Amino acid sequence: MKRTSIAMAAMLLCGLCGATFATGKPPIKLPYRPSYPPTKVEPVTDDYFGTKITDDYRWLENGEDPAVKAWTEAQNVFTRKYLDAVPQRVAIIKELTALWNYEKMGVPSHYGPYYFFTKNDGLQNQSPLYVQEGLAGKARVLIDPNTLSSDGTVALDWYYVSEHGKYVAYGTSPGGTEQSTLRVRECATGKDLPDAIPGCRFSSIAWLKDESGFFYSRFPKPGSVPENEINYNQRIMFHKLGADPDSDALVFSVPGKKETTFGVDLSNDGRYLLIQMSEGSDRRTEILVKDLSSGAMMYIAKGVHNAYSGEIVDGTFYCLTDEGASKGCVYAISMREPQRDKWKLCIPECGDTIESASIVNRKIMVQVMHDACSAVRFYGLDGKFEAEMPLPPLGTVTGIFGKWDSDEVFAGYTSFTRPSSVYRYDFSKNSLALFFEPKVPFDAGSLETEQVWYPSKDGTKVSMFIVHEKGFKRDGKTPCYLTGYGGFDISEQPFFSPVTAWWLKQGFVFAMPNLRGGGEYGEAWHEAGMLGKKQNVFDDFISAAEWLIANRYTSTPKLAIEGGSNGGLLTGACLVQRPDLYGAVIVEVPLLDMLRYQRFSIARYWIPEYGSSEDPEQFKFLLKYSPYQNVKPAPYPPTLIMAGANDSRVDPLHARKMTALLQAKTTGSAPILLRVESKAGHGQGKPTAKRIEEAADRYAFLVWSLNLAVCKGVDR
Repeated sequence: MKRTSIAMAAMLLCGLCGATFATGKPPIKLPYRPSYPPTKVEPVTDDYFGTKITDDYRWLENGEDPAVKAWTEAQNVFTRKYLDAVPQRVAIIKELTALWNYEKMGVPSHYGPYYFFTKNDGLQNQSPLYVQEGLAGKARVLIDPNTLSSDGTVALDWYYVSEHGKYVAYGTSPGGTEQSTLRVRECATGKDLPDAIPGCRFSSIAWLKDESGFFYSRFPKPGSVPENEINYNQRIMFHKLGADPDSDALVFSVPGKKETTFGVDLSNDGRYLLIQMSEGSDRRTEILVKDLSSGAMMYIAKGVHNAYSGEIVDGTFYCLTDEGASKGCVYAISMREPQRDKWKLCIPECGDTIESASIVNRKIMVQVMHDACSAVRFYGLDGKFEAEMPLPPLGTVTGIFGKWDSDEVFAGYTSFTRPSSVYRYDFSKNSLALFFEPKVPFDAGSLETEQVWYPSKDGTKVSMFIVHEKGFKRDGKTPCYLTGYGGFDISEQPFFSPVTAWWLKQGFVFAMPNLRGGGEYGEAWHEAGMLGKKQNVFDDFISAAEWLIANRYTSTPKLAIEGGSNGGLLTGACLVQRPDLYGAVIVEVPLLDMLRYQRFSIARYWIPEYGSSEDPEQFKFLLKYSPYQNVKPAPYPPTLIMAGANDSRVDPLHARKMTALLQAKTTGSAPILLRVESKAGHGQGKPTAKRIEEAADRYAFLVWSLNLAVCKGVDR
């Protein structure tokens, strides 16, 4: 389906300097040793199927408790004294700001006479949505989220343009909450209609062809259900422009299955409403089609056994699925004969993973991954290969847009050394041309990207990207930043970031493996890193670290690992399992207490990926790897745990509890630091200013922890 998307009491700290970490190397001198703010212990014991588990810091789960707020503020003050004492931090901010200050553009979409795209002048906190008439027209701001708050913390979460470009339905939310309110803006006047609908987090929208209304997904109206149910029980509604949203008609819901979520799309002739249903984060789907001319509903795929997606054009559903094809295939399904035995295979499974399939210029356009790098190919509606978009090698398509009858396709493209550019493919000329290329204050000519394969613990070959200077000498002395994710079928592909550019500019190494649990090599690769096989992901990452050290790209005292969200679970688990392997660890917006994670925020959606301690068999494997339950007395390396106070995906309780436990259990003198960002959430919609500050803190921590020489001229 097409989607355009987008101080309380401070503790007195004192002590001595010049301590030696457990790694045996002296840190940069700071005015004190770790003397953590006091943390009370209040044991709570749970019985899981006869196994008793004691939690000393259950009280830190309640983020609204004044005692928890005071503790968090004391930890923030403690952390700030460490990070602010790093002399290079100010220079790092200056350099990051300079690297960040370049124009950025999203992938354009074309509706009626208008082109729509997001663009950021460089350091704007949020990227405004622009509209322009024709390819050569003058762009004007249509929606500027920067005007919605004084500190840039209100974000444009997503937007959907109507068929002929008359309206844009869009969602905004404050402070990283992602609790979107849907509004409708008229493109010609730039004014909002009276329509405003709350509860539209992650909303999917399908406009009627006459632009008089739309089908959309939404959650219950705030106040209509208990607070802990506000992020569940999504349903599909229909809204007529100008009508009271409270009177919107219910189109479809699944009572009793509160974790069900929906995506909607309308066929090119407006006759069929395509409904895609998922249970939580499970990529497997059901497909339901409503014939709007007759009101009839029919299942195309039922039972949540495989993943199905696509669009209906001229009465045929072009369906991408992993049914019988782990790396994906495409079927043509007639709406007149949608029975399974009538499906026609258009594009069979091949060696590359198909990421998406859509109809553009009456062709089947598929985006594929070849060894975790992107390619775009065109096939006739009969499935015959026609052409491949001539994109540069070792890169990633960041977004792509084209309509079923359009004569052009826009594609965003990036790599580790190339900032995101926009290409335009012209079908009439069979040509690809740069539509937008940013001018970045960074010379990538001295860098090169390697792709290597290394063995994991069980012998499985895992691919990894390594970026470094040309002629790089492997002597084990170079600092290395190792990051990963490994979950939810999400692929880790080459990308450009001004934050990563700063690291590479210092002459350091950046590494990113394609761990099991991701989608780089199809659904089988994903399944090999989920549920009871989650340990494979940690083994893959630990093996990547060991390989980098063994091959002298770096060494333990110079190796930093970092991950966020599911990647925070990754680095949290690897920290606990192999604390001897790294010089520093960064754990961002993490899941860490895997026995209780599903009780908070939207986490029940993730049970298909992780399992739940409410199930006796799943409890066993969760207990075996859950970072929080596996912290033992050990000399842990310097660790920075980062969270957002308003995170509505992963509750910051995980970061608070893990910090308290590590501070209590570590037998070394390396610091365990907690950084909780106010007016920020999981990361989506975070203002540029906060992103730069966050990156500077991350690097200040590494400069100190790994004893790095950066920002020449600054006294260390």
